[in-house]
Amino acid sequence: MILTPEACRAGRALLKWSMRDLAERSGVVFTTINRIEAGLQSPRSTTQRRIMAAFAEAGVEIVSDPDRTGALLLLTHELHG
Repeated sequence: MILTPEACRAGRALLKWSMRDLAERSGVVFTTINRIEAGLQSPRSTTQRRIMAAFAEAGVEIVSDPDRTGALLLLTHELHG
């Protein structure tokens, strides 16, 4: 899967994160995130893993396949016994 600019923006929107927030949480510099979201640069595999991990930790799953791209907010329900 490739992190598309649209999916990256969608993930941030779900979390109400700025590009700087994503940069801080992923350890990827702001200018790289800015260039990825602008479609000026494709993420390297390590960069993509860091961004996807930051989203996953916050409960967002990135979706990107030939038919669709975007992000899903995953909600978990804890069962108390």
